[in-house]
Formats: sequence, structure tokens, C-alpha cells
Amino acid sequence: MTQPPTRFTPEAARLDDAARAGWLYYVAGNTQDEIARKLGVSRQSAQRLVAMAMAERLIKVRLDHPIGRCMDLAARLIDRFELQGCEVVPSDPEAPNLLTGLAIAAAALLERVLKLPERRVISLGTGRNLRAMVEQVPRMSCPQHVVVSRLGNMMEDGSATAYNATIRLADRIGAPHYPYPLPVLAPDPQSLAAMQAQPGARNTIMLCEKADLSLVGVGQMDSSAPLHVDGFLSSAELEALTRAGAVGEITSWVYDSQGQLLDCAYNRRVASAPLPSAPERPVWAMASGQAKLAAIRAALRGRLVNGLITSEATAEQLLSDPA
Repeated sequence: MTQPPTRFTPEAARLDDAARAGWLYYVAGNTQDEIARKLGVSRQSAQRLVAMAMAERLIKVRLDHPIGRCMDLAARLIDRFELQGCEVVPSDPEAPNLLTGLAIAAAALLERVLKLPERRVISLGTGRNLRAMVEQVPRMSCPQHVVVSRLGNMMEDGSATAYNATIRLADRIGAPHYPYPLPVLAPDPQSLAAMQAQPGARNTIMLCEKADLSLVGVGQMDSSAPLHVDGFLSSAELEALTRAGAVGEITSWVYDSQGQLLDCAYNRRVASAPLPSAPERPVWAMASGQAKLAAIRAALRGRLVNGLITSEATAEQLLSDPA
């Protein structure tokens, strides 16, 4: 994201003008001719300033109009999979993998919790969707809340992935945070038991168990699997898991087509906080797209999550297939 320049520079003044133009256009409903007159610039300059407001992310647009088709799909998904809640966002046929809609919907859900005055524990997975969500959360002061990661961010060699959302969210809202102090995978079950016995790890797992809201991604189990692309699974390991029936993963826990965790050597090395079975507290998944369809459907079948944020196209496919 573009960093704000020092005040009283020409660039700062231009960003100020862009912000005014964006407000006049998107909030006050002025035409570009009216903006030009009010700012004392040409119509072409007003048009460029409005475009700049969007390009520099000075303006964030949220669609508040209830889209009947999406609301109907959400209601049907709630009924079919016994969900606590569901948000379906419009699909762009020309950009089916666009994350912005999901990110905005998830940020709105999170913002409602953040505005509560009472302490809330928010646990997060990792991934591109969650990173995109954090970028949509406005800067707030929420020292009463706690942000905790459900899984580690490190590979066995100590290198980190680029998609940790916990630290970014905590910084954005001014809340204390608890990163998960373990790697994604332990070398073996014995090492994992010793790692999880450490006080810091025990406390983080306890916070995850008591989370008032959890937001996670859903990963597919093919050659484009995040676990494989990000280097946590070799091609041979991925092939072995798919042969064993793996169709998806949530916070690195691998499960089959019925949403049951696989009893396998890989899962016995996963260091992530345990996935709650049929959770009573809100556990929302952010996921959409053809590649993730089987993984999303299985997670819903197995009650691994009780909330879903997805696209219109994915919702239609989930409802068109047999339960």
C-alpha cells in the first residue's frame, strides 16, 4: 500500500485534492462537473483526481444494497449445511478468482466484532484471502481485543511464508497479538508433543479454543494446493495424500470428501491449533472458485466450519451438486 508522504509536499497536497474529489464523488454524489467547480479545476483534472482516489485506495467502496440473488443463495446454503451464517458476494464472470469481494465481506464481518466494547478473541488462519481481508479493515483502536494465529508461519528451515495475517491485523487495529510460536509442521510426533508443551504454545492453543470469531481459508489438494505451492508439501507427499483421499485442508489439517481429518503421518506432524469438531463458536471460511469447490463442500459436510464467505458462482455450484 502507498505510504502517506510527509505533509506540506506537492504530493501530499495532490493526495488531499484526490481525497476531496473522491469524497465529493462517492459520498456526496457530485458529478465531475460539480467537483471541478467546487475544487476550482478543469473537468479533466477532476476526473483524474477521482481516479487517483481509487488508485491510491483513499476510497473504499462497499455495496450496501441487498442483492436479492446473493441473499437467496446465502439463505439456502445456511439451510442446507446448517450454518450459523453465510455471505455470498457477486461474481465477476471475467475475473472469477478476484479476492476483493470476499475480502470486503469478511472485513465487514470482522469490523462488527471489532466495534464491540467487550473483549473478544479473534483467531486467524493464513493465506491470500485473509491477507486481502486485512487490507480492507479500516485502521481502528481496539486495545480491548486479542488477535491470535491458529498456525505457525515457519517452515522447518526457519523461513516464513508471506501470507500471515495476524501481525498485520493487530497492527492495523492496535490490539495485542499472539503469533503461533511453532512451525507449520513438526519433524515427528514426539517433537510436536514437546513443542506444544511449551507455555507459549499452550497459551496460544488455549486462546484459539476460546476464540469468539475464527476466520480461515480453505485449500485444495491438487498441483495448485497452497501447501504445495508454498513449499510445505513435496509433489510425492501431495500425491500420497490425494491417494489416501485428501480433498482439502484448513490451517494445514488435511481432510477427506466427508470433512473427516485423515488419520495419516502428515496430520500427526501438523502443529496448528486443533480444528474444533462441530464448532459452537463462529468459525468462518473464506473461499471460492472451481479449484476449491470439493474442499469447500467437504468442509461444510464435515462441519469443520459453521460460516462461509463465498462467491455467487461457487454458491450456485455448491447448491447444484448432491449434498
